[in-house]
Amino acid sequence: MQTTHQTALETKHAVLDRRIAEEIHRPLPDTALLAGLKKQKLRLKEEIVSL
Repeated sequence: MQTTHQTALETKHAVLDRRIAEEIHRPLPDTALLAGLKKQKLRLKEEIVSL
């Protein structure tokens, strides 16, 4: 059964995924920003899996 918290985490994960994709496709991607976004996404994924 999916909780509201889990749904919110999955939504945030999807938003980060889109932001990462947008940044990658820019002419000069900001590698520091990308690294930060990827870390956030990984933390969210780990929290989702632990539920």
